[in-house]
Amino acid sequence: MLPMKRPRLSAVQALPDYRLALTFIDGQQLTLDLSRDLRTYPGLQPLLEAGAFASATLGDDGWSVEWPEQDIQIGADTVYLDALAQNAADENTRIFIDWRARTGLPLNQAAEALGVSARSITRYSSGREAVPRSLALACLGWDFLQLRDPARAAEEIGRYTVTRKP
Repeated sequence: MLPMKRPRLSAVQALPDYRLALTFIDGQQLTLDLSRDLRTYPGLQPLLEAGAFASATLGDDGWSVEWPEQDIQIGADTVYLDALAQNAADENTRIFIDWRARTGLPLNQAAEALGVSARSITRYSSGREAVPRSLALACLGWDFLQLRDPARAAEEIGRYTVTRKP
């Protein structure tokens, strides 16, 4: 079993109802339901055509899932975070992993925004450790600040972030 610093796929299989069976290079196997995304995002809607979704293949040496006929690719890191969120054991973990996937913040920026260490973000993102309720609430608060005033949100987050001494 290979260690996985960045999510990389070793196999992908299209399943009924717009789901994917994903196998990652570290042996993790997850199922991802893309039905909602296919209906929500116009760029993915060609996959709703008869037989299109079933043509999913491993792309870019495992760094993506591809549908060559439709010229659609989804990165392995995206499907990994989405699958982790959908398969999370508890609501706090789902909220946190969904927040990570949605915001796209790099590790250090996510840690700074939530006032925790980068190491904690890594542990929670991998699903190895349960996400505390306070961190899930911080994610929801961050979302609220972004909706209210995106320009001011970064300033407010910086003001309330706890600085940790080495």
